[in-house]
Amino acid sequence: MPVAKILRVYLDPEPLQRARQGKFNFVNRAASALESQGFRVEYRKNSDVQRLRSVARNGYALFLMDDPLHDRALTMRRSYFYPFWRIEASAKRWEFEVAQKAFDPGEVDPRVARDWADNWRKWLFKGAASQVTGDGPIYIPLQGRLLHQRSFQAASPVEMLAQVATHFPDTPILATLHPSEVYTQAEHKALNDLVSRYPNITLATGQMNEALAACRFVVTQNSSAALFGFFFGKPAVLYGRIDFHHIAPNVHELGVQEAFDAVQNMTPDFDRYLYWFTMLNAIQADAEDCEDQILRTLRKRGWQVD
Repeated sequence: MPVAKILRVYLDPEPLQRARQGKFNFVNRAASALESQGFRVEYRKNSDVQRLRSVARNGYALFLMDDPLHDRALTMRRSYFYPFWRIEASAKRWEFEVAQKAFDPGEVDPRVARDWADNWRKWLFKGAASQVTGDGPIYIPLQGRLLHQRSFQAASPVEMLAQVATHFPDTPILATLHPSEVYTQAEHKALNDLVSRYPNITLATGQMNEALAACRFVVTQNSSAALFGFFFGKPAVLYGRIDFHHIAPNVHELGVQEAFDAVQNMTPDFDRYLYWFTMLNAIQADAEDCEDQILRTLRKRGWQVD
């Protein structure tokens, strides 16, 4: 049976309201792109039940960050900063199309990349990226679930922090809690125990811009702080799988010792990488050809949108 020319976009209450008011730019551009191809577009409330029901509904489904449940569904996710987005067949960022590609800096004009990155440095970090040093601490931005090693992680976050402190006993380490996370009493105790055991660890909350400006390098599971660190010229060690892995040593592939050795001697072309990762491999929601970008992506993902 042919797929009906219907797109249903499933959104939580706040983005749903914005989309219905025409104020969710990327979603509204996606709707406009498909309406130009004769589609009917419906904005629907998001829930586990509604996403499951989408399996039986003829037509296509678009979820916001939730995992697609069938071959007529895709997920959309902002690519770290506005106005860049991705539409993917998986909600796991390490399975995104860009994560499977090889980065070749020769594909990118260095002057174009530098000018683009300079503009974004000024916009995103309000001058913080213009006052960069490299003699500060090792920066470890922590995320959530500190005591658990998840399937995409090479160690739990607490184990990661202990490994860094053991490997660099004479180097200051700044470990920061995510300001939007709620940490358990057990997690706070584990962190305080590490601070007592390793005097080179300091705990704080937030402070990303200041930490990136001063740090030697970043160690994280897959925090976006590592990607933003590229704007500061700071290399990163990754303990988790992610889509921006191309210029960062990953403990999964190299092991702890080799990853730590590599990060101290890395000189990647950060600006070319950021331009390639973002401008050449994401959808720009405020571009004149945004709707064409969306349609090309949907066709690539197997949707019949003509």
